[in-house]
Amino acid sequence: MKAVISQEGQIRMSDVLTPVIEDGFVLVQTEYSAISPGTEMMMNGLQRTQQIVLGYSAAGVIRTRGKGMEHWPEGLRVACYGGPYAKHAEWLLMPQHLMVPIPDHVSSEEASTVGLGAIAVHAVRQVAPQFGETLVLIGAGILGQLIAQIAKAAGCRVIVYDLLAERCEMAERLGIRHIATSPEKVKEHLTNLTENMGADAVIVCAGGKTGDLIDQALEWVRDRGKVLLVGDVKPDFSRDLMFGKEAQVLISRAGGPGRYDPIYERKGVDYPYGYVRWTEGRNMAEYIRLISEGDIQVKPLISAIFPVERCEEAFRRYAEDPVDLLGAVLAYPAAVSGTELKVKEQLTKEGGSR
Repeated sequence: MKAVISQEGQIRMSDVLTPVIEDGFVLVQTEYSAISPGTEMMMNGLQRTQQIVLGYSAAGVIRTRGKGMEHWPEGLRVACYGGPYAKHAEWLLMPQHLMVPIPDHVSSEEASTVGLGAIAVHAVRQVAPQFGETLVLIGAGILGQLIAQIAKAAGCRVIVYDLLAERCEMAERLGIRHIATSPEKVKEHLTNLTENMGADAVIVCAGGKTGDLIDQALEWVRDRGKVLLVGDVKPDFSRDLMFGKEAQVLISRAGGPGRYDPIYERKGVDYPYGYVRWTEGRNMAEYIRLISEGDIQVKPLISAIFPVERCEEAFRRYAEDPVDLLGAVLAYPAAVSGTELKVKEQLTKEGGSR
């Protein structure tokens, strides 16, 4: 089968072994897979000599079931998350806790972002916001946009901060009332919303000089507030700032409890509901519910849909034109069988790469 691989800093399509059905798994034919620009660009930058298959978030249709998976009907559309199972590949061998059904009125393109969605849901849970609290989100890429919408749906007052005005404008179109392209504007919002007490939590969801960003977050957070680091963020910050406010600096790991646990993921042994309310699988389902019930919007965040054979172009655009390419999805033959593939292009700036 075809898959998207990284090797020696190059991303391309390659032939890899098609997975064989196993007990406790289903075989999913991929329709769409969503690119995670931060994680996948970072992995490609490692320039490994051996090829690795990229991706961890997809949507497709169950075609074959292994023993013990009879309750997952063939033909069911499912959203899939978590490497090494979900990936940019034509076929996925998926265990039951890493996939959730897709409602009829939710598109497979939207559902293919379930991995990013589960990460966003878990990030919000890590700061445990109370209704009416104020949250600052640093970094308005696709993951940050999802976190902001989820926090707003949870009853938070959200401030989105990004140096790119276009990303702040997108957040505003998606219902975020308070946006800022400068630290001074964030401070103004905090003065108005919290009477200068500071944010209850600040989520850092951006790369670059992360130490400076964390110090900035510690200045914005209230006394005994929380600063959460999402993704590949180096925890380099001022101890004096943290100590002065007795602030908590937290890490958010992937999509929630169960991630990287082979007993939960591969063997399908669930955590007791009464002890672990929100596992990674339950976070996936909650994300799909939020889309289904209209509490968050995903379609505006998908800037382009590329045929999977154009994967190299998709990643190149992320590197060259991150302003215009907020979110990108790869489409597979299974999504367009019998119909003409319509590539969605919203990159309207003149002179943009094509």
